[in-house]
Amino acid sequence: MKENSPQTETFLRFFKAAVVLVIVGIIAWFINTNALGDNPSQPFKLGLDLAGGSHLVYEADVTKIDPAEVPELMAVLREVVERRVNAFGVSEPVVQVEKSSIVAERESNRLVVELPGVTDVKEAIKQIGETPLLEFKLLDPDRLAEQQTLESLDSLVKNSTTTIAIGNAKVNGKEIKPEDPYIDTGLTGRYLETASLEFANGQGGQVANEPLVTVKFNEEGAKLFADITRANVGRQLGIFLDGELLSSPVINEAITGGTAVISGQFTVEEAKTLSKNLSFGALPVPITLASTQTIDATLGAGVIDQITKAGLLGFTLIALFLIFWYRGPGVVAVIALASYVLISLLIFMLVPVTLTAAGLAGLVLSLGMAVDANVLVFERMKEEYLAGKSSQSAIRDGFDRAWSAIRDGNVTALLSAVILFWFGNSLIKGFALVLGIGTVISIVSAITITRALLLVLPDVKRNDVGLWPWLFKTGITKK
Repeated sequence: MKENSPQTETFLRFFKAAVVLVIVGIIAWFINTNALGDNPSQPFKLGLDLAGGSHLVYEADVTKIDPAEVPELMAVLREVVERRVNAFGVSEPVVQVEKSSIVAERESNRLVVELPGVTDVKEAIKQIGETPLLEFKLLDPDRLAEQQTLESLDSLVKNSTTTIAIGNAKVNGKEIKPEDPYIDTGLTGRYLETASLEFANGQGGQVANEPLVTVKFNEEGAKLFADITRANVGRQLGIFLDGELLSSPVINEAITGGTAVISGQFTVEEAKTLSKNLSFGALPVPITLASTQTIDATLGAGVIDQITKAGLLGFTLIALFLIFWYRGPGVVAVIALASYVLISLLIFMLVPVTLTAAGLAGLVLSLGMAVDANVLVFERMKEEYLAGKSSQSAIRDGFDRAWSAIRDGNVTALLSAVILFWFGNSLIKGFALVLGIGTVISIVSAITITRALLLVLPDVKRNDVGLWPWLFKTGITKK
């Protein structure tokens, strides 16, 4: 294979370095244009601790649920609410389940919702609370008859001194508590797959063009719905939304398609809203708002200002050390580290990654990994250069010898980030995600950017005289 001439090799080295610098310049321009300034089109996504926002705590009512099913239902609840808050423009909300025991024998199941940047707390609460609880219940004729009897009794003695109240009646001093005529079937919105707005065709007793909501269950829900309708032909199946009976159609035959129709004299707008809410996910368990907290954005601004100053100071100290100790290669390393920061910011902006204080700590740590990679390369280069090799040979051999240590160190950091992200909570996940992304970028920065820029430097030897040989020496050595 024919080798390139020295002139061609030099041209290629300068061309690669120029391409790298142009790309880095474009990235810097793009970030400054789109993410910074007064009205950025793609601003960085900041977490609750930096941008301010709302902190909501909901209490889940699991008193009527089998304790063995509570963990699964709470997980479904978390997913549903997360989809719900994303629907009105919240980026990267933090929704997590908390379990605590406030009073002995009573366990509290809570849902914590953090909405970064959301200033309209009332709107957020409204949208989350409007997610409906959909239930299908069978009508029990015996219980219905008991309730009707009490209603008749109430009407007979309404004008007497005997106290009667439906649902908790007292007749001749004896308290009567009629049972709910509708029996739970276990079929709820947790099994819902989709919901859509349709219009009645005027058949089957329906009003022509009446707005209806058609719901389709998932595979498990479809099987349960089929079993319920197959075993209860001739009975009424009540459809409840947030505890309110919408309709109670008679089951004429087994329904095996996994589809049900909800009718309740809706307007078109009401039916559209209901289908949208159900599509976002009906709550598997009822929730009540326990507390709210608004975090002022000025707190986040102060944190960002402090982090920015600390980051600039740290980067400046690192740059001074690299330039003092490694001279020419140190200058190259500073340019490579600046490129690393810009590439990281570009990815955070485009993905987008929600930046929190913990995430920025991960960025600083990954910057340390990038510095470490450059130090490993430069130390290997110094050994080769002092051994008598030319600077170009020392650069190539230094990268080859340092690669295994760079690879092992970064792979270890990357594995740590993956484990933290997999098993950690939301705070730890933010740190792990930024650390993982930064680790990958640090490898690219050290192996490509630093290498491309170093190879542009003149090819000199240790015993040569002049500025360039001195720039390739390290520390305060006089050798």
